Amino acid sequence: MSNPLFESEFDRQVQNLMDKGYIAGMGMDENKFREIMTPLKTKNKDLPYFSADIDSGKLAFVLVINSPLISTSQMMELVTKNDKTGLVKLDPLTPKDFASIPDVSIPKEDAYLLVDIDRGKESLNITPKDAMVSILADNRSPLTIEEGIAIVTQYPDFLMRNNCFSLLASRHAGDKRVPAIWINAKNHPNLGWCWNGNPHTWLGSASCKRRIGT
Repeated sequence: MSNPLFESEFDRQVQNLMDKGYIAGMGMDENKFREIMTPLKTKNKDLPYFSADIDSGKLAFVLVINSPLISTSQMMELVTKNDKTGLVKLDPLTPKDFASIPDVSIPKEDAYLLVDIDRGKESLNITPKDAMVSILADNRSPLTIEEGIAIVTQYPDFLMRNNCFSLLASRHAGDKRVPAIWINAKNHPNLGWCWNGNPHTWLGSASCKRRIGT
């Protein structure tokens, strides 16, 4: 049975991606873009839908673009919050230096659904290292850089000064850097990194229940 609330929100997210310039960024027309996205719309039969709760940091689902046709940096530049554009400040690294951890299975399609999202309010002031233990114990999954960008693309207000979020599923091999998205001093959404063993009162660790591809 179809879920009209899911379908309405799905359509909104697809249109939002097109309005933000994903078609141009991926070098395709609207028909081709919709062809990629539409199969995911049928994946809602057993998918519970609930309204976004920005304060507590809960989302039912978000569409994630996982295509080699558009770079992570391009996607972050298409994020806007209060008329401020997204920035990438991962120095001395770049987004290409981060890869998903082996324990996380990412769908191979150009787009997929990230389901039952939690911003990580309960992990504020807890190190990413310790937050990872709790996330896995709850049978949840940490998020990747691309998934964090997908969230703030669709829900800019989800990014709050007192509750920004780390993305524990993307790591730079051989060191303890953990990417995170926060609001910088000039109010821009910022993709940066923190250390795996450092807690921050304003930084939690986001997670999801599952990922659904076509």
